[in-house]
Amino acid sequence: MAQKHVLAYTDGSSLGNPGPGGYGVILRHGEYEKELSGGFACTTNNRMEILAAIKALQALKEPCTVTLHTDSQYLANAITKGWARRWQKSGWMRNKKEVALNPDLWEILLDLCKQHTVEFVWVRGHAGDTANERCDLLAKTAAQQPGLPPDPGYDPAACRNRR
Repeated sequence: MAQKHVLAYTDGSSLGNPGPGGYGVILRHGEYEKELSGGFACTTNNRMEILAAIKALQALKEPCTVTLHTDSQYLANAITKGWARRWQKSGWMRNKKEVALNPDLWEILLDLCKQHTVEFVWVRGHAGDTANERCDLLAKTAAQQPGLPPDPGYDPAACRNRR
């Protein structure tokens, strides 16, 4: 039996970078559509971009073929150009001197990409793609909610130090 084909649209946002952040996801399969969003008190835009992709894939109840749209070149390139796998193989080092950021999220995303057949597609942000615009709104709205929890993989001192 062929895998279901799911269209996923994702976006992340951080107000201040670092600062309060959120992610937005739209999943579509046939006539079915689901929106997901959430946020954290202190995080970065890149963390939320990766987390949006994670949340999209985690929401699938079975292995699927997924076309995942993102406006993050960092996310798309890290997967499609093999950067994240290289960082993982080198102990989360980008090169001999630079540590790769967000290894906690990359580990989860790489594992999810083994469970599903995922094609990452980069779309230009704020260029009229209605699904991307909706994800952006979901992410920004989530980032503005009161009482957001801490991002367990990010140091909240980074936000305190910006004030």
